[in-house]
Amino acid sequence: MNEPVSKNITPMPERKLKVNYNVYHQQPMTVWLTGLSGSGKSTIAAAFEQALISRGIVCALLDGDNLRHGLNRDLGFSPEDRAENIRRVAEVAKLMNDIGIVVITSFISPYRSDRIAAMNVIGDDNYREVFISAPLSVCESRDPKGLYKKARAGELPGFTGIDAPYEAPNHPALIINTNGTTVDYAVDSLIALR
Repeated sequence: MNEPVSKNITPMPERKLKVNYNVYHQQPMTVWLTGLSGSGKSTIAAAFEQALISRGIVCALLDGDNLRHGLNRDLGFSPEDRAENIRRVAEVAKLMNDIGIVVITSFISPYRSDRIAAMNVIGDDNYREVFISAPLSVCESRDPKGLYKKARAGELPGFTGIDAPYEAPNHPALIINTNGTTVDYAVDSLIALR
């Protein structure tokens, strides 16, 4: 992990989480959804968030596209920018976990090394990696944003799954194959993971 540029800052000491557990009556964690564009990450994440809220679980959804319109708007899609995108998300998720909130992240996060770095920031005890799996052909047929079509036409160089790699997790906590499964099934699987 890189050191801060400024040498004139002192982080607050780590706080004990038991106080926040008592406030929220829940175990904080980060459920990290990873998979190709069009695999169903955002749809599943939004449904999972609603299911948790309906159960009285305090949670937050961090979605890739939403964060790239704000916190990460200065980043592109080079491997270095993707790594920084994931680092920032992991830091935000850790801060939220530190106050007792369950965090759901929905990011392609194509590189294993970046996801491992995220786990190291968040902490192994709070990190649950979930592979949202779908064949590339299925993701392309869904293509909700028209990105695969643009990538195939050469308009989006470095697009994950076309001319940039996606490294599937080696040992995710859960694999949800969205080719032929329902959103309700995916949400039930995620709830059981907690």
